[in-house]
Amino acid sequence: MSEERPPLPPFTRETALQKVQGAEDAWNSCDPERVALAYSEDSVWRNRDTFVAGRAEIVELLASKWARELDYALRKDLWAFDGNRIAVRYQYESHDTSGQWWRSYGNELWEFDEHGLMRRREASINDVRIDESERRIFGTRPPGERGGENPLR
Repeated sequence: MSEERPPLPPFTRETALQKVQGAEDAWNSCDPERVALAYSEDSVWRNRDTFVAGRAEIVELLASKWARELDYALRKDLWAFDGNRIAVRYQYESHDTSGQWWRSYGNELWEFDEHGLMRRREASINDVRIDESERRIFGTRPPGERGGENPLR
């Protein structure tokens, strides 16, 4: 029997929002093993200029990512949904080993299998250098802010 990751497609606005918040929460854990469980065994990704396939490669990519992107904090917003697909836009902040802070802006396209596992993820991401004083994303999103949109700047 295949593992299931509710909510399952086809998505409603409510269940798409649940999926997005679940992804945000998991990614903010910075735990590659935990995050990888949301993806099918044969999931394929494009993350920036990197292509990976399968959970083992996802774990490797995420471990490498969070070794470089320190004090990572993410916010995801639902952009659109249809059937078994969800589009999100997001922002995250982190600093590198030299202490330089970055805000990264991205868009993701997600496709899910019938068990609610993501089988395809395509991410386009741009990084903007910021001063620490410009930070606005700190840790996990408080419950009262869930479902809210991030400002563009």
